[in-house]
This record gives sequence, C-alpha cells and structure tokens, in this order.
Amino acid sequence: MERTALQVSIFGLLLAFGITQPKNDWDIYNFNINCTVTSRYATTIITSRVVNRKDESQEIEFHVRIPKNAFITKFRMLIDGQMYDGVVKAKEAAQQQYSDAVSRGESAGIVSSVGRTLEEFKTSVTVAPLKKVTFELTYEELLKRTLGKYELLIHARPMQPVKDFKVDVNIQENAGISFIDVKGGLSTGALADAITKTHSDQQATVNFYPTVEQQKSCESCGDEGMNGDLVIVYDVNRNRSLGDVKTSSGYFVHHFAPSELPRIPKNVVFVIDKSGSMHGKKIEQTRAALIHILNDLAEDDFFGLITFDSRVSYWKRELVQANSKHVKSAKEFARKIREQGGTNINDALLDGSRMLNENPRKGSASILILLTDGDPTSGVTNLDSINSNVMEAIQNKFPLYCLGFGFDVEFSFLEKLSLLNNGAARRIYPDADADLQLKGFYDEVATPLLTDVVMTYIGGANLTRTNFSQYYNGSEIVVAGQLTDNNIDAFVPRVLAISKNTSIIFSEKDSTTKSTDSNIQRVWAYLTVKQLLEKELQYSGDEKERMKNETLRLSLKYNFVTPLTSMVVTKPTKEKTEVLHKPSEEGPPPPESPSLVMRSPGVGSLPRLAGASPGLGGAMTKFHHGPVSGRSGLPGKRLHGKMSQQMTRQHVLRTPYFRGTPDFHGYLHRPDSMTDISHDLIQEVAVDLPRRTFLTGTLPTVAVDLPRRTFLSGTLPPVVEPQIRFLLSAENQSLPLCFDITASTALRLLHVPSTGLSVNGALDGKRGFRVIVVHFNPDITITVNKYGVTANDGQVEQMIPWQAGQEETVIFGSVTVIKRNLEVDITVGETRLIILHHGSAGEEFLWPVLRQRPSDDNAGGILAQKPAVYEDVSTHMLNLKIKDQEVRVSRTTAADYSFSPAVIMPCWLTPAASALQSQLSDFTVQSI
Repeated sequence: MERTALQVSIFGLLLAFGITQPKNDWDIYNFNINCTVTSRYATTIITSRVVNRKDESQEIEFHVRIPKNAFITKFRMLIDGQMYDGVVKAKEAAQQQYSDAVSRGESAGIVSSVGRTLEEFKTSVTVAPLKKVTFELTYEELLKRTLGKYELLIHARPMQPVKDFKVDVNIQENAGISFIDVKGGLSTGALADAITKTHSDQQATVNFYPTVEQQKSCESCGDEGMNGDLVIVYDVNRNRSLGDVKTSSGYFVHHFAPSELPRIPKNVVFVIDKSGSMHGKKIEQTRAALIHILNDLAEDDFFGLITFDSRVSYWKRELVQANSKHVKSAKEFARKIREQGGTNINDALLDGSRMLNENPRKGSASILILLTDGDPTSGVTNLDSINSNVMEAIQNKFPLYCLGFGFDVEFSFLEKLSLLNNGAARRIYPDADADLQLKGFYDEVATPLLTDVVMTYIGGANLTRTNFSQYYNGSEIVVAGQLTDNNIDAFVPRVLAISKNTSIIFSEKDSTTKSTDSNIQRVWAYLTVKQLLEKELQYSGDEKERMKNETLRLSLKYNFVTPLTSMVVTKPTKEKTEVLHKPSEEGPPPPESPSLVMRSPGVGSLPRLAGASPGLGGAMTKFHHGPVSGRSGLPGKRLHGKMSQQMTRQHVLRTPYFRGTPDFHGYLHRPDSMTDISHDLIQEVAVDLPRRTFLTGTLPTVAVDLPRRTFLSGTLPPVVEPQIRFLLSAENQSLPLCFDITASTALRLLHVPSTGLSVNGALDGKRGFRVIVVHFNPDITITVNKYGVTANDGQVEQMIPWQAGQEETVIFGSVTVIKRNLEVDITVGETRLIILHHGSAGEEFLWPVLRQRPSDDNAGGILAQKPAVYEDVSTHMLNLKIKDQEVRVSRTTAADYSFSPAVIMPCWLTPAASALQSQLSDFTVQSI
C-alpha cells in the first residue's frame, strides 16, 4: 500500500559548500506554497525567493522531499529578472547538460529523483554577489484515500523565519466535501491563530500566514524558524454505489469507493523477521505493533503467526480463529520474540502461503504480510528464485504485502515481490513511531469489503489497471482511460466483484458526468506512468525494455520527473544571458526590407508594421540600414555622418546595458556604422515617444532624445494605437501562446451563465487594466481600480484604498472580497479571482488571474480559455498547428503579470483569433 499523504518537506535553501555559513550570507525573503486540489488531483507550487548577501558568488541548494506518489512537472529559476524553465529530459542527457553548463561557469540547476522511490529532489544554482534567485517547483499527485480520508501533509522547515511565508490550499470537489480539518504541529499554539479555513459544499480553502514571531513560537520552532507539519484532512460525499465517473476532452476517470457494504472475514498470516539485524528498537517496536494488531482482530477472523531467522518458527502450524484465548496466546508468543541468526525469507513466505492455501474459507479474504529489515542471507538467497517460488506458491489467490524496516533492505526486491503477487510494498522508517507505522498499515487492510474486483468500460480504451484482488474499507479504486472515438453516449462503466459469497454488479444509468476539469487527461497519464513503472520492475528482457521506452515517452510528453527522467534548468548556451530580451535564434531570419518595430515591455506592443520581421521577438526597435535601391523603389541615396534632420536632437553611444524607462523597452539593432543610417526612407510617420527613451539592444546601447511628437523618415504606414500582450498556457508544451489586443479595448474577462457571474475589464492604453468590475446577481458589484476596491450590494457601499495597511474583508452572501497588500482576492461560489496591483505612483495598472475555474461548461471570456493545444509543424518557416489550422508564428517574449513582480516569458506570437479560436469581437464589451 502506498503512503496517502501529499508531503512537502522543505529543508530550506542550504549552502552547498557547508551548512555552517553565517546566517547573514543568505536570506529567504519570500516562501510560498500553493496547492490546488481538483477531484483528488493535487498540484502544488513551491516558490522560494532568496538573496545572496555575500560579496562573492556562492552555490545555493534547494532541497525538497515529496512523497513517492508525486511527480515533479515544472521547475524554473528566476535569475537577474529572466525566467529559465526546466526541460524534462532522459536522465543521462539531463546530467550531461548540467555538467556542461557548470564547466562553462554558468548558472545551472538540476532536479533529479533519488532512487526509485522519488523521495528527494535537489537543485542548486550559483548566485552572483548581492543577487537574488527565485526557485519555483511544481509537482502533481493523485491523492489516495486511506481510512476514509484524504490527507494533504505540508512539512515546513525553511531554516530561518521568513517575513513573507504563506501556505494556500484550495480544494474543489464536485462530489461535495463532507468534512475538512486542519491538524499537525503547525496548527497548535500561537500558530493556530495564523490559520484560516473556509468550507462550502464543493469548495474549501486553508490559508496559513504565520508572522515572524509566530514562526518562532511553536513547540518545534526557534531561531531557525518553523519545523513541523500542517495536515489538511478531508473526504467527499459518496452518493452513488458506482462512484464518481467524469469525462473531459476524450478521457475519463472513475473513482470507485462504495460504502455500506458488509465486511468480509479475513485470513491473515504475519511473517516476521527476527534475524540478528532486528536487534534493539526494531524488534521492540515490531513486538509492540504486533500486539496492537492482534488486539484488533475480529472474532470471525482467522490468523497465523510465523517468525524467521535462519530457520522458520511457528506460533501454530495452521490458521486458528481469533477468539480471546488464541489472541492471548499469540500475544504471549509475540512478547517473547528475540532476534538472532540470518534471514530466510524464502522458506518463511512459502510456509505462510501454505497455511493460507490449506485453510480456505468460503466468503473470506486472505492476506499475507511480510516484515523484514534485510536481504535474504539463509536458505534460498537468489532474488529471482525467491520471486518465482513465492509466485508459484500464491498463484494469484491472495495479495502479499511487504514491509521493509529501515534502509538496509533492498527495497526494489520487496516492491517486485509484492507487485508480482497483487500487493504493494512500503518502507517502515526506523523512527520513534515505527510501531505506529506498522499498525497504520495494518489498519488500511484490516477490513476487506470486496474481492476479485473487475472494472469494465464499454466504449473505453487505453485503460489503466482494471483488476484488483481486494477492496478495503476507507480506500478507493481509481481507473482512467480514453473514450473510443470520444463518444460519451456509447460509454458504459460497470464493476463486477464478490461481496462475501455473493457476486455483485455495480452499474447505473446516466452515471457519467461531463466535466471541465482539464486534469482528467493528466490523471490518466499519471496513473499510466505509475503502473508502467511497476510493470517494468516485474519484467525482464525485451518486454522490460518496451515498458521502459513507453514510460519514458509519456514522462517526456507530460513533463513528469520519473526515475527515467530529470528536469534541467540551464541558461541557453547560445544566448548572451545579460541581454534579457534578446530574441531567440530559433525564429525565422529577418527580412531584407527596411523595417521599424516598436514594442512596449512584454504585454504592451505596437503592431508589427509592414515589412517587419515576425522573428524580432518582444520589445524591439530595429533600424535596418543601407542602400535600398531596387527594393523599395526609391533612389539609393545615402546620408553619412548624421541622422536625418528629424532625429538630430541627441544620439549618444553607450557601452553599459540599460533596461529602459518604464514607458518603453526596446532594442536598437546595431548598424555596421552608427553614422551610416539610411536616408532613403522618405515618408513621414508620426510616433509619440517619451522625451528620453533608452532603446536597448545587444551592443552598444543608444540613448536617443526625441520630442514628444517626432517624425521619423521611412516608407512605413502610420503607427496605430499600442497593443497589450496576453499569454495563453499550452497543454503539454513548454512555450505558451501569446497574442496582442489593442490597448484601449474593453474585454469580457469571465462570464458564468449558470451563476450570473460576470467580470469585465478596461485596458489602460499602456500596460494592463485600469479598472476591473465584477457583477454578481442584480445587485452585487465589485469595482477594482488604481485607487482601491469598491464593494456594493445595492444597499451598502464599502471602499477600501490600496494604501490600507492591514488585510480587509467584505462578505456579501456567497461573495467574499479580501484586500491584501497588492492584491484583491474575490471568491464567488466555486470561482476564485485574484486581481494584482502592479506599478508605482502614476503608473499603476491591474492584472486579473483566475485561480479557481468555474465548473460551468458554458463559462466564457478571456480568463475562461482552456490551455491551447498545438503541435509544431515547422519546416523552413515557423508554423504551429492549432485545432487543425496551420498558423505562422514567431518566437518572442511577454511579461507574465500573473507574477508579482512580473517575469519575462518566451512565447509563440500568434494572431488573437488563432489563439482564442474565435474572433476577438466575441470577447469585447461596449461597457464594463
């Protein structure tokens, strides 16, 4: 059985060359953990920002422990204002790329799994003197239900108190949340005051915002900050015996967990290692756990108890009923277990199998449980032979569960042994609570409700595992697959199983629900990869290689860091990394005709003018010079030694790199000679620019003073109104799409017909939104602008300015508005919207971020757009295939204002209609 908790163990940012460095050498000034759970699929984002306070470079290590079930899907570092995204590669290729980057002295990090258990991930980066780095790690896991609940466990140890420490957990379950609770050491004492919890029918949130003083005040806290757990426990409503079946975009997922079934009496044999290596605490804790387990046996259960070292010993040679007399005798036997000798796993398991096979009981469920702390040293020691012998003895009649005590055991052997026999393996950690770990595992399998479970899906294909030997009370079976021809009408799920002596069929009409959950395909991929990894462990030869190749293919496609892959973050070898906005060489070559392209920082841009290169990327001003006779139809007249008269106010050659003013960022393409500018562009074009604008580029940089209205000579058409650039994430692709919208447009951001929720926004003509208005039902209106937030329910109006220091909350029925420092958090039913405040005095603007999507299939608006689906079909030109349509694109950059501060992201620039798969007019409004 697998561990059920989603565990984030943050061991802080450790100095790779020694953990005894003075505390003022580095500082974590921001640490956020954001977890979103939708239909039991959890996506967790850890963001940590650190500054190197030394006057020399040093390598800082980011060390994360996550549970065995989690896959890292994204890792990136923000260094000197530029975001570097990780790329999932085969592990060998990833390691080579990392080594090459380090040898060149570049900033680089690598995230790789440690062993098959995926328990630890590390990355490190060399940080320049007095510079900052941001780590962002994303991982995903399908939560497993255990003992009637799901657990989200966050273990925090950031190595120092952090001024801005936040944990945000958002849970959305369409089946309804039956209960939610917060436990763990970080929920006690003074830290309890830092926790806020909300719970509605289908949604729950937990926020944990401890102050610096609170981070020092818990039982396990001190000058090094927090060191403890925050545990979110919840379960969902279960109204259908067939369970919860959802479909989306040609995929389905089935959560099966029937309740109110009669328990099945069990036959259980415990096979306990008492070899010499079990001495001390191990054998003491094993005895204690075994006594607790014996106490919990039901009277209609039958059980056996075997111990082994070099030889096999029995309490009794056959199964006996768990009446009080037998339980008392078995407990006396357990108390006298003493460690000695070697480890004869083979004979012990064969005898345990014999006991179960010789005592079959109709209407019961049999289980074999092995506990060992080492590899076989006596009797049969060849691992393949043991696997073969035990499989022949069990013959798929019952599951074998293997518990590995400590780290001396070859855990992969126990995994394979259990998987070959329909069970699972678990490591028991040699800590003070090892006896509780043993007892906890037993509790998970203590109450069988069904045996021989077969999940069938007419109209389904590419299914994950569908056969299960037993289903236990409080657990859950999850199956995912694809719909044949995406035909939901022909899709019929059914479950066949045995309950005691009776065959039972679970089947319901209209049991399948269409969903907007975009994670259903990822659930299928996640389960498929996990199960392929298990199969690969069981096979050998060509079949093993086939499993490995398919696992690698899916891992790379879905960006899963698995035992076969790693994720590398490295500054591109061909880029001059100090030039943050330099266009990638992957774009098409620039055209030969003269061109002028101007773009504001990232999201704001002027339209590409006639003759401009689509490959110039984001913020860029290009002056192409030289004779143009024969290309433009104009005479080949040249001007040497000066610019045209309209541009003579000032030009200064500068060697240092300037990022530009807040008004405008751009590039100046360096001519062969700074005094050799074409004078043949004779057509007046009016351009409004700031009086002093830095046009940045490769080398050198030119500072140009221009009047507010300056006429540049050229053959280009008049420059039209600036545009603002938007990003649209892409499904299973590293680069998002981006598109431009005229900067004075009023947009429909979100519209949810089923609830009456409407969100509109007016762009400010420069960089973002000047005002965003939320309408809900006839009366409730939330208006956010650069001055603050106004909430009106038709009777009462409340205004909260941005300058208000403390957190302010307004509640109108199902609408909750929380104004924090530089953000407004608006929750309307199941929908959660964050509005971020960017910029400084006089240049403020807003940017909306949809944190929780509505479940309404008919929801519309810019924010409701699903991730784009495209494939690269480039030949000699850059083309993407978006929804069966080939679109010419260029690689560029955009500012992602869903971050604060914003970060520069690479993207594929495409027409708005292609990205949105609809005309832009469908997303505009006359008034907000």
